[in-house]
Amino acid sequence: MMANIEPEQCRVDNALGILVGKWKPIILLHLLKEGTQRFSELKRSIPGITQKMLTNQLRELEEEDIVERKVYPQVPPKVEYTITPYGQSLRPILDAMHEWGQKHIEHKRQLQEDAEKKQGGA
Repeated sequence: MMANIEPEQCRVDNALGILVGKWKPIILLHLLKEGTQRFSELKRSIPGITQKMLTNQLRELEEEDIVERKVYPQVPPKVEYTITPYGQSLRPILDAMHEWGQKHIEHKRQLQEDAEKKQGGA
């Protein structure tokens, strides 16, 4: 349990350093859901991401052994990305973060509704 972790020994910052970014969780969720994908498939499935950003994010995930890049020796080059077995261990973390995010949206909505009721009744 988190409550037993000494703050000075906490490694949440290590995990966040790897996962933080607008695109990394989305890239990981696509690979977890769809399996192996070509670069162009990932690019198409993530509207708004630039080619440079996708390349950079994939490289960073590859450096951490979360994503594997496989290049096929053909013309034009074919490159595929797969989540590694180690990367699969992020699934429950991403699921928990998604669930918390959903609950947080509901919490904020409830706070807003309560504030509006208070203003209307005052």
